[in-house]
Amino acid sequence: MPRVLCIINRLNLGGPAFHVAILTKYLSPEYEMLLVAGTKQDSEESSDYIVRDMGLNFVSLPAMHRSIHPLRDYQSYKELRKIIRDFKPDIVHTHAAKAGALGRLAALKERVPVIIHTFHGHVFHSYFSPLKTRIFLAIERYLGKRSSAIIAISDRQRKDLAFRYAVAPPAKIKMIPLGFDLSRFQEDVASKRRSFREKYLLEDDEIAVGIIGRLVPIKNHTLFLNCAKTVLGKTTKKVRFFIIGDGESKEHLLREAESLGLDYTYFPERPKKAVFTFCSWIKDVDIAVSGLDIIAMTSYNEGTPVSLIEAQAGDKPIVTTNVGGIENVVARNETALLVDSNNYDQFTAALLRLIEEDELRESLGKKGWEFVKEKFHFTRMIKEMSVLYRTLLQKKYGR
Repeated sequence: MPRVLCIINRLNLGGPAFHVAILTKYLSPEYEMLLVAGTKQDSEESSDYIVRDMGLNFVSLPAMHRSIHPLRDYQSYKELRKIIRDFKPDIVHTHAAKAGALGRLAALKERVPVIIHTFHGHVFHSYFSPLKTRIFLAIERYLGKRSSAIIAISDRQRKDLAFRYAVAPPAKIKMIPLGFDLSRFQEDVASKRRSFREKYLLEDDEIAVGIIGRLVPIKNHTLFLNCAKTVLGKTTKKVRFFIIGDGESKEHLLREAESLGLDYTYFPERPKKAVFTFCSWIKDVDIAVSGLDIIAMTSYNEGTPVSLIEAQAGDKPIVTTNVGGIENVVARNETALLVDSNNYDQFTAALLRLIEEDELRESLGKKGWEFVKEKFHFTRMIKEMSVLYRTLLQKKYGR
């Protein structure tokens, strides 16, 4: 039985953690799987429970953090080499930037037969200074040449990696979209909706608009706050806004809400009704999706945003910036309204349309499940990943 070592930066609440957990569980017993994970940031919610609930164990790598730290990174590299020597994998499959760099370098040094990296997004724009970006791109090109395969999770991302950034030759970059068990977004919706709306003091005639994700600069929540404030001045509908998530930008966004004169609350500390509610993380995101009426995203850059897949699984209309792989995740004007990146006027107008036009909101919502139920189901992803593993092993071993 071939052995596969999966390495991920950290098990924080988000799409990549779900992804590696599903791979680790469902690629067995065809492959013997071992998962290694670094340490999440203090401001992030842990997703260890997802791995535990699936009956999986993982090897913790405490020294591996998302941020660059030469001493910790070298320690992580040495520990990864030891894990590889002990486990003797046929395949090392890394996920996200830090794990991708350290894991692939360790795998190359230990002469692992097949080395694969999945980009869950990329850091080649809107994250760092031009100098840092050039350095990271040079590292990825070096590693791309020495990887057996690169996996992109959307067609847009595949084209960017191959042609815009030349990370690896086009033939080496395979497109395998993410896959999840989305059935819970169709189950017991009425009681989940009631639970969310009772907790956050929502009336039946109030339209709830939510944005779900890490509170970090790349997500551009400031655009959401500013556009929402303008919308409130233009609509006669009762509207409330929910920011679901946590992260390094939380305090900045709370100050931003204050400076904009918004009626807001940080619900974990002040559980009261407000026009803008900062919820922190909600682990049972299917309950949040059921309770919301519109789901938004304002990011500068994205790979395959799980929150938009989940929104469609819950039959909720979307307004989002058209960045990264988003156009491969939603159906334009069928499940979502797309606007240009950081475009205040377009985003405000699109959000106002969804609030004002009941029929549009209903029509965009009701097509979501049909769009995502097979395209992003985990059984399709597992099948495609298994085929890639077998193909690369056959190429390497000639059998």
